[in-house]
Amino acid sequence: MKRLIILALALTTGLTACEDWLDKKPLDKISQYDYFKDATALELFSNPFYNNLLAKEPFKEQSDQLVQYNLSNEMIGGNKRTVPSTGGGWTWTDLRRMNTLLAMAAEYCEDPAAVTKYSAITRFFRAFFYFDKVKRFGDVPWYDKELGSADPELYKARDSRELVLTNMIKDIDDAVNSGGLSEKATPYRVNKWTALALKARFCLYEGTYRKYHGINLEGHDYKYYLDLAAETAKQIMDESPYKLFKTGNPATDYVTLFTKEDADEDEYMLAIKNDAGLQIFHNATGYAVMVTQGRPGLTRKLVNAYLMKDGKKFTDQPGWQEMTFLEETKNRDPRMAQSVRTPGYTRIGSTTVEAPDISVANTGYQLVKFVQARPPEGDRGDKSTCDMPVFRFTEVLLNYAEAKAEAGTLTQDDLDISINKIRERAGMPDLDMVEANKNPDWYLSSEEYGYPNVTGPNKGVILEIRRERAIELLEEGFRYNDLMRWKAGYCIDQPITGIYFPGPGEYDLSGDGKADVILYPKGSAKPSAGEGVQVYELDKDIYLTEEKSSKGYMFYHKTVERTKFNEGRDYLYPIPSTERELNPNLEQNPGWSDGLSH
Repeated sequence: MKRLIILALALTTGLTACEDWLDKKPLDKISQYDYFKDATALELFSNPFYNNLLAKEPFKEQSDQLVQYNLSNEMIGGNKRTVPSTGGGWTWTDLRRMNTLLAMAAEYCEDPAAVTKYSAITRFFRAFFYFDKVKRFGDVPWYDKELGSADPELYKARDSRELVLTNMIKDIDDAVNSGGLSEKATPYRVNKWTALALKARFCLYEGTYRKYHGINLEGHDYKYYLDLAAETAKQIMDESPYKLFKTGNPATDYVTLFTKEDADEDEYMLAIKNDAGLQIFHNATGYAVMVTQGRPGLTRKLVNAYLMKDGKKFTDQPGWQEMTFLEETKNRDPRMAQSVRTPGYTRIGSTTVEAPDISVANTGYQLVKFVQARPPEGDRGDKSTCDMPVFRFTEVLLNYAEAKAEAGTLTQDDLDISINKIRERAGMPDLDMVEANKNPDWYLSSEEYGYPNVTGPNKGVILEIRRERAIELLEEGFRYNDLMRWKAGYCIDQPITGIYFPGPGEYDLSGDGKADVILYPKGSAKPSAGEGVQVYELDKDIYLTEEKSSKGYMFYHKTVERTKFNEGRDYLYPIPSTERELNPNLEQNPGWSDGLSH
């Protein structure tokens, strides 16, 4: 095995060079003729796709739902977003490796079954790779073969997203129809069902992107992609071995799913393996509980979106705007207490009730979702071992319902086999399509908090599906791209505030009747406090929205200058200027200026 790894590394170095292949076989080096002969070699060559392409820290993505101590460039906008000279996501190394494997395996591998299997896996990753490029840049060049340094295709213009999507669909269909992908639940390896889940994901993205951005291209309209997304998701729902994880305890099932050491094989369709014994970790726990890890906090906008436990809307209550933390967290969707630290919270493996730590969470709403038990040596920033989801069956159900709703073909039966399965696991009442469309949530359709560009007869149920998606997929890396496909960049401009405080004083946030936080007026003497009590000076240690009256929502980023989301520019990223200098046929995305005339 050690020898094979060394050979694979040596070959990789050679394959990523720009020189054309020589006709003669070197006598002193391993060559492609020798290497791509068996299943082991193909496996070793394809393994980097998992590590290079799958996001390991999706929980850190900033959006209108979650912000850090330092806002991302996307959240600040304006001149913070510039055209890079290189990088910026315009990288193609992994694609070259994919095209190399497809060509070399077909020509040199002596094991037909291995060729079928690893070609299918590679086609999955090529579609995955191109999905990321389309989301980021829109039109991109489509390459399905290795290119030499003198190949004229290196200098071609961008292909339309229609051509790229058509080829992505073909890659997935070829992978699935080849028989090379397993139909068993394999949470750490691509199988037939994860390939179909990817297809449903990118077809939903494309369908909604075209619908809300008003894009009409030759080939297929937005409904084609929405119908294909629903059809593909339904195939997974009907034929795959997956189901929602649940033990019958809605108060803990959601958080348990994300803190288990090993991926749940019922629900996780593809996951990134983390293991203490193998020294493979991520940072989700430290990110949520340590003051040095970015100080992430959920926004009040998201917290307000959680329904009451009986299914009624929190924002329909009188006085919801000025409810204190203890008041606003009562009788809510059980997933709230499994996503954000609320009164009565005890960490896994502990019986001690802990209040939100405002020094860690800049909005006061402290993350809980991936937080594991505190290790004996204390928390560290790099020691989380729960597996990180890439594809979950829950997403398939959400994609199915959304695609049907956006296409105008949704029925109550569709909701009952998708959204209402998710709500059942959460201990929440069913979503009624007629009622939702009769009384669309004013909060979710408002300019200040929601999606004012959602219209039509399915407006109410679309808003409810978006609510469910926001809550269920929190911290899984979907939110920013969801806003882009819904043409909802305006959500980034909406308030990013936190917990409400009616003024200076003592506040119980844990629900034990004792003060956890003391706020005192600016310039006043710091009050004495017991051990563990957090003490903050207003307008110095902590900002509130109504400075003159010393009350309001936590507003950590009050002094940060943010620029309004640029509707004509910010839905796509810019192509690096160096790439456009090398290839004059690459046109820049609208609204981005790099100083080049072409």
